[in-house]
Amino acid sequence: METLWYALLGLFFATYLVLGGYDYGTGLLLARTRSGDDRRAMLNAVGPFFLGNEVWLVAAIGILLGAFPFLEGELLSGLYPAVALALAGVVVVTVAVQLRSRLASPRIRTAWDRAVIAGSVIAALGWGAVLAGLLQGVPLQLERHAIGVGHVFTPFVAAGALALLALVAVHGAAFLALRLPAGQADHFARLGRRLAPAVIGVVGLAAAVGALSGRVRETVQQPGVAVLMLVVLVTVLAVAGTAITRRPGLAFAATSVAVALPVLLVGAATWPYALVSSADPAAGITVADAAASGPTLRLLTWAALPLLPALLGFQLMSWWVFRGRTDGRAPVYW
Repeated sequence: METLWYALLGLFFATYLVLGGYDYGTGLLLARTRSGDDRRAMLNAVGPFFLGNEVWLVAAIGILLGAFPFLEGELLSGLYPAVALALAGVVVVTVAVQLRSRLASPRIRTAWDRAVIAGSVIAALGWGAVLAGLLQGVPLQLERHAIGVGHVFTPFVAAGALALLALVAVHGAAFLALRLPAGQADHFARLGRRLAPAVIGVVGLAAAVGALSGRVRETVQQPGVAVLMLVVLVTVLAVAGTAITRRPGLAFAATSVAVALPVLLVGAATWPYALVSSADPAAGITVADAAASGPTLRLLTWAALPLLPALLGFQLMSWWVFRGRTDGRAPVYW
């Protein structure tokens, strides 16, 4: 039962990164244009999905708190700077997007647009640092409490944060190439094609830094799985770069897989641990140790049975209703 819920936790967080990733990728790419009308068109492409995408983060946090009560405290305290950075970015983006057009002043709107860009960068870097921090382990003591926060500030965590930022950028370009009207979409398709090789380079750099890190080598329990997922990640990025100008739907599917893969890589590479201790291997927390009791998990399973189809159904319905490219008839959100 704990394995099922651990898989659900990873699935929900990966889905959040895919859906929220194109939000942050779009916000990041606002820096590529100075036209207020173009920026509004970019945000309107995200508009129907924006708030719904964040529901997956709330659901993932709910699973963490309910199904793994012995993990969340050590996870949040051990990676506190990274988690705080990510959540700060999420809040800044959410607030700035919704306030940018409350006043008619172009100057104020530009200021909020800069906040959207900054928040998108912060959120992507923060979540990348969280994933990299998990993959290099947390210095848990025998009491299973992390000491200090200096372990978060390492070359591998920095490289992992930059890798997710790069993945989010190309994911946003693929989303805009799929959603914007043809003339505007072509610009982002060309941008995405140029970005894809650079993103592969950044991912390769992060992998190289990880391979050279003793902490990462000791934390990874399934190195073969990690290498396989890295190969898949590079492959789908190559597919996205090749397809984005002619088949944006395929490119968006490829970048979606690319953004989800780091979550799956961390979960699979550190199995059977949910949190590996870099200070004392005996202090590591396995998935079984972190999970709630059997009766609690069974109760959560029954509670989740009606909720999961509703959440999936809402997401599919919103994508179906607002499918296709935006045009002059699309509602103006911000």
